[in-house]
This record gives sequence, C-alpha cells and structure tokens, in this order.
Amino acid sequence: MSTNSSRVGQLLLQASACISWKQDVEGAVYHLANCLLLLGFMGGSGVYGCFYFFGFLSAGYLCCVLWGWFSACGLDIVLWSFLLAVVCLLQLAHLVYRLREDTLAEEFDLLYKTLCLPLQVPLQTYKEIVHCCEEQVLTLATEQTYAVEGETPINRLSLLLSGRVRVSQDGQFLHYIFPYQFMDSPEWESLQPSEEGVFQVTLTAETSCSYISWPRKSLHLLLTKERYISCLFSALLGYDISEKLYTLNDKLFAKFGLRFDIRLPSLYHVLGPTAADPGPESEKGDEEVCEPAASPPQATPTSLQQTPPCSPPPAATNLPAPPSWARLSRPDSGILGEDSSSLVLEDFEEVSGSESFMDYRSDGEYMR
Repeated sequence: MSTNSSRVGQLLLQASACISWKQDVEGAVYHLANCLLLLGFMGGSGVYGCFYFFGFLSAGYLCCVLWGWFSACGLDIVLWSFLLAVVCLLQLAHLVYRLREDTLAEEFDLLYKTLCLPLQVPLQTYKEIVHCCEEQVLTLATEQTYAVEGETPINRLSLLLSGRVRVSQDGQFLHYIFPYQFMDSPEWESLQPSEEGVFQVTLTAETSCSYISWPRKSLHLLLTKERYISCLFSALLGYDISEKLYTLNDKLFAKFGLRFDIRLPSLYHVLGPTAADPGPESEKGDEEVCEPAASPPQATPTSLQQTPPCSPPPAATNLPAPPSWARLSRPDSGILGEDSSSLVLEDFEEVSGSESFMDYRSDGEYMR
C-alpha cells in the first residue's frame, strides 16, 4: 500500500508543470459553454426541474463540442463533449415520452383536479380508476332518461361531468344532480355485490350532459383488490349521499316551515306521540317546548304566578318515547307553540300521500 502511494506521489511531483501561461483567453464559445453548464447544475427536482437540468446541459456540451473542434483542436475534447450531449438529449426524449404517456383527456384531467387532487390521490391510483371505466365519456341529450323507475337495473355507477339531471319519483320532483356528483350513489350503496335491483327513481337530463360510468362487476373487483381505492370511494359516496339527504331536508323545510332531523331513522321518531308515562326528562323537554310559545308573563307577585303544566300527547301502544330533542324544531321556523304537535301532524298527514318521501324515510332502502 505504501509502495503504491509513493509511486503516485512521484508521478505527481515529476509531472511537467506549465512553463508559460497563455496570454490570450479562450473564445466566446468556451465561456458560453461553461455558463450553460453552470445554469444547468442549478436546476431543481421534479419533471420540469429535469427538463431544465438536461436542457441546459445539452446546450452546454454542444458548445464544448464546437469549442474543441474550432478552437482547442482536440479530438478527445470533441468526443467526450459529444458523448455527454447525446446522453442529455436521450434523457430529454425519455421525459417527453413519459409526459405523453401520463397525459389524460381533458375531461379526466379536470375531474382529477376537481375531485381527487384536493384529497391528494396519487396520479397512478387515479389512472387505475379511469382505466376501470375504459376511459369513455358518455353523453345524454336533453330530456333523455338515464334510468326509469322500476325498469332500469342497477348495474353501474356513474359520475356526472357536465350538465344537470333531474331526479323524480312518480312524476314528483325530488332534487337535481349537478356536475361532479354521483348519479346513482344511493342505489349503489343499497345493494350488496351479489344482489340485483332496479331504480326506484327516474333520472332525466335537463340539459346536454356528459358522464363516466363504471360497470358494477369491474368496479367491485377493483375495490376488492385495492383497499385504498375502496376507502376513497366510500368517502366520496358517503359525502355524495349526505348532500342528497340535506337537499331533500332543505326542500321540506322550505315547504312546511319545519326542518326535520335527517339523522333519525324515520319521520315517526320525529313526529310520533310520546309514551303513556313520560319520565322526568321528557316532561322537562315538554316544558322547554311550551315555554318559547308562551307570551311574556305580566308583572305579578310570585305567589300568584303559576305555569300550567303541558299535557302530554295520547299514549301510543308498544312504541318507545322518542327523545325530547327530537320533537324540537328550529327556532326560526315559527312553529314552537303549544299546538305545534297538531300542526306538524297535519302537515305530516299531507306529506304521507307522497310515496317518494315516505319510502325514502321509512323503508331506508332508498336514500334520495
């Protein structure tokens, strides 16, 4: 080891030193090449950083080739510079090929930026989802039906990209479906993978619409294989269904002046009668309901001021008493009077004629 080190030292010491330095500097091509190489090595990371890096290096090494050929007149300088320039150009060609391969159609690119990019979904995962729908964008003409109540089978899951779709049942309007909302999320969640069913509503395009659709079997196979995609669809479908529920809830509030609580399993638990012997907590809740409707008491002595107890509604057979908060309406609804229960029950009898709302609230099978 010591012998090798001594030989290297002798070669370095015995190397001929520069006898005289050149008085003139190299030409402009040489300095341009070094400036381009300096800028290239200042490039960042990522796809565009690689474009910057290899682009400046390619230009710099090509300038070195010109300098070696015309000024330095050295074959080794020309060959090495040319080889490095070719390598950098090949890297640029590879980057361009990868970008063209990763390019999505305009509709799918906009869908990714709107729906998946805020959730930080990887692009490769999104490509698997798009590949499952065969990268096809389907269209609906104005007044064309996507599904007919009681006839169209539930064999796919669709997402609206543009336009507006009207949802109705028995000719009664329920709500609209807007872009980047699922068109049949309640139907998808209502069935198991091995079950079959038909639509309980009619979906009609009010304008020219475009949408993408996943076949039921293919999507179930993808969700079974990819746990991350399964969790992603569960979150998106859950949010979409809740938006539809709140839309129906706001519609009823605007019609009857009373906002129903959509978290309850059915309307009966909101509007149903109490049990025969309500407990202390339910009596306290009844008093809280009656207090806002009562007019402000006159300034009378404490001994003469008496508050009549609120009489509970008639008892219901074999039915549990709902919580007291379930019968409370919103303060701005203006129905917090002593006879609010009777008003609500009258409205409820009017609503009971609508099969669409009752089916949705009581059966629980259809959540629109």
